[in-house]
Amino acid sequence: MVLLALLLTAATGAFAAPPIRLHPENPRWFEWRGKAVALITSAEHYGAVLNRDFDFRRYLETLEREGMNYTRVFAGSYVEPAGAFGITRNTLAPASGRFLAPWERSDQPGYAGGGNKFDLDRFSSDYLARLRDFLAEAGRRGIVVELTLFCSTYGDAQWALHPFNPTNHVQGLTVPSWKSLNTLPAAAPAVLAHQLALTRHLVRELNAFDNLIYEIQNEPWADQHAMGDFINPYLTDRHSFPNAVEVTTAESVAWQRVIARAIADEEARLPHRHLIAQNVANFRLALNEGDLVPEASIVNFHYAYPEAVHWNRGLQRVIGYDETGFAGNQDATYRRQAWNFVLSGGGLFNSLDYSFAVGREDGTDIANQAPGGGSPTLRRQLKILSEFLHSFDLATLQPDPLLVQRAPGAVVRALSHPGRAHALYVEGRGPTTLTLKLSKGRWVAEWISVTDGSVLKQEIMVSRGRGVELTGPDCSDGVAVRLLPR
Repeated sequence: MVLLALLLTAATGAFAAPPIRLHPENPRWFEWRGKAVALITSAEHYGAVLNRDFDFRRYLETLEREGMNYTRVFAGSYVEPAGAFGITRNTLAPASGRFLAPWERSDQPGYAGGGNKFDLDRFSSDYLARLRDFLAEAGRRGIVVELTLFCSTYGDAQWALHPFNPTNHVQGLTVPSWKSLNTLPAAAPAVLAHQLALTRHLVRELNAFDNLIYEIQNEPWADQHAMGDFINPYLTDRHSFPNAVEVTTAESVAWQRVIARAIADEEARLPHRHLIAQNVANFRLALNEGDLVPEASIVNFHYAYPEAVHWNRGLQRVIGYDETGFAGNQDATYRRQAWNFVLSGGGLFNSLDYSFAVGREDGTDIANQAPGGGSPTLRRQLKILSEFLHSFDLATLQPDPLLVQRAPGAVVRALSHPGRAHALYVEGRGPTTLTLKLSKGRWVAEWISVTDGSVLKQEIMVSRGRGVELTGPDCSDGVAVRLLPR
């Protein structure tokens, strides 16, 4: 086994360190390369590997330079048509003939997206080489990759390009309905066999990488609720759905368990074990263990509210927010989402960044027509969040609902190492006065701008173990507060 690990490492350029894992002392966060980390990014729309025209090296260089430590990519079992979801220059919609899937092309013409049909019995060496190069480059730059193995299909336009569509491969598999493609009992048993074969193939070939997380499926609730026409989650009347816009069905969870077991079973014979993420709902949902795949260590929400963290704090898993980006192009929208979620205890945040496009892999395509935003400015502001959070002994921080006793006109999120350190995020109307329950002693309070990282105000307080008032600057745009004993 040791020899195998060394051979894999040499062949792939991967690191020999153990893969990223939940922090053993505080599973709300990750541990990677000996440090407690939260994963925070504003990243491209998942096509960095499958789109041959996308210069992923320039992209990863940009993420590293701008302080992002995470990106999410799709494995190529799903691809989008041009213009899908209102995205003009969509990295997940390659030009004709430029889609690089995990399977080899056959000698038969006729793939709907250009080029020959796929041979689902043969894996593509070109695809695997590009995926490995991507992971190796990301690892060298301190970036963790969430590899999403499968995705809902959403509509007929996507199904027309899908590798499992019988018209797009030479096997001619029988698929009664794409809406039940990722469910059990399997609507198409032959498709399930190919899904499992792909899963095991990737798990074997990528075992050496320490910067890899597997996500089972993107938005598994979508097809089961007939979302042929995409529902913008920000425009949906959420009051009609007390927990979430869509809830994953039992048939979907059963299928996800089969995929997760295949990952775990394959890795049982390999040197390393990788984290598995399960995407559960839009917005928020109070979960129990029966809703989850046992092998899943990360619970991912989309378009999440802080309640997604609060309601699930007992799960002993990382709670992630691995997609936002359908709420217009204002940086402040996504900056606020990030601060509110992460300072509630969420360990992972990803904003879809449409400023990354083919030919603009440096993230400067701010004129891209899309339902969301993304810009160098947003990434600078998310870097401030990351640096603020990692300035603490992160493994010791837990959500602290008792720290703030009063905060008139403001919403406050707080993480604490009681008696040692407190991290707060405050949104209010103008200057805000907080009443805090601090341990006895002298404390230094710094109010920090979330837009440029500057210290707006600093003061020393004395606590006698009762409520201490702390008045800060204008919090209309949100302000961070660092509290440390002096």
